[in-house]
Amino acid sequence: MTVLLVLAKAPVPGRVKTRLCPPLRPVEAAELAAAALLDTLDAVRAVPDTTPVLAHAGDPAGAVRGTELRRTLAGWTLLPQRGQGLADRLAAAHADAAAAFPGRPVLQLGMDTPQADPGLLGAAVAVLDGAAAVLGPATDGGWWALGLRDPAAATALRRVPMSTALTGRLTRAALRGGGVEAVTLPELSDVDDWATARRVAEDAPAGRFAATVRRLAARQTDDAATAGRPGGADAAWPVGAGEPR
Repeated sequence: MTVLLVLAKAPVPGRVKTRLCPPLRPVEAAELAAAALLDTLDAVRAVPDTTPVLAHAGDPAGAVRGTELRRTLAGWTLLPQRGQGLADRLAAAHADAAAAFPGRPVLQLGMDTPQADPGLLGAAVAVLDGAAAVLGPATDGGWWALGLRDPAAATALRRVPMSTALTGRLTRAALRGGGVEAVTLPELSDVDDWATARRVAEDAPAGRFAATVRRLAARQTDDAATAGRPGGADAAWPVGAGEPR
């Protein structure tokens, strides 16, 4: 039974999706991150014959939609992230998942691809059943999913620079250097900025993420119209900014 491992950060305003600010406000970016995470958790939970695990970081006390997240995560195995940088945290998450569930393959993804539905994830699990590894490339040059039949191979990630246009290619090369050849999964767009958020919402219009994008886009339109009226600049920013309207 494959472990489906989600690496995520608590959707706390000012701590997540900061590259979306502007045009979004910090609380709006956190709303979007929470919606993406919830869609991802639902998709993972819907894949049959798998074990859901969350490697988490950040303070959940201030998380947007915290009650809904806690309810959705009932029954999951929760592991704290450890390590100094992203590469270390990824490798450690694979190791910790393997320690919790020895002998099982691990398929890891993040919270930036809410369009990854149960069908796609289930297909990736099926491919991993007959391969040493799978790697899902992202359009920005990174990757959105990494599956390993032997999670110990994730130590190769510590040699890979993360969050660059070459991360995907270098990850594949690092795995190959350790004798692991990865089968390529379908390419997806990560939600890195507002433009990609809108594109992902158009490609996958169902779910919380797309609904949140539509709501925030409508709010931007309303704010722009308000700002164009006398006194509108002040009215466009609510008193006690930091709470969603």
